[in-house]
Amino acid sequence: MANKEIKGADSVLGLSEITENKAIWRMLVAEFIGTFLLVVIGCGSIVLSEEVVIVRIGATFGITVPTLAQSIGHVSGCHINPAVTLSLFATGNIKLLRALLFIAVQLIGAVGGSAVLRLMVPEEKEHSLGITNIGPGITDVQGFLMEIILTFLLLFIIHAVCDPRRKDIKGSAPLAIGLAVTACHLCGIPYSGSSVNPARSFGPAVIMDSWENHWVYWAGPLLGGVLAGLIYKYLFKTRKSDVDSYDF
Repeated sequence: MANKEIKGADSVLGLSEITENKAIWRMLVAEFIGTFLLVVIGCGSIVLSEEVVIVRIGATFGITVPTLAQSIGHVSGCHINPAVTLSLFATGNIKLLRALLFIAVQLIGAVGGSAVLRLMVPEEKEHSLGITNIGPGITDVQGFLMEIILTFLLLFIIHAVCDPRRKDIKGSAPLAIGLAVTACHLCGIPYSGSSVNPARSFGPAVIMDSWENHWVYWAGPLLGGVLAGLIYKYLFKTRKSDVDSYDF
């Protein structure tokens, strides 16, 4: 009975992944570096601008994410986003302890990236250091809803293109994810700044000590990510009957 209880607890916590898996440290370093670079490069496309150039920002994030996925995806899965990590935990793809460690290093990486970016930018030009905030005339609730929808789109696509049973996808999964990130930014920047990533918003907020509407960039992406993961898992995840029906 005791062994069953231990195994049951480990199936949720994933303690063995931490104590027995030496690769966990490589995963954590990969998540730190990936989130660090995402914030430096992504927010770096914003801070020196006199005005928001939506296409440039969208393209920068949309290119950076799949590039990082190609670089560290084989190590950690390249989450670099607490919403991605929580969504994968909700669907049972990763265990609790790994999820918590991933989110911790993502936040540290985002703060580190923002700190380094601030060091590189002249003080008179740093503006808000790429902090996400609600657009003019938009309420915090409207921004919250937009973040839910944008992150739902991103995570729905991530779950779909990473579905191991799908045989109909012939293209690049990182490219599809990058296009989703680009679409989110092209649509969402005027509404909510298009965070879709709590760590990306957390880093600049810490360094600039600016927390206006910050709850939007946690509640929206986390809720949208979990909803996308659960809906895909229970309604759209490829089943054996689907595989057998593919027309090759």
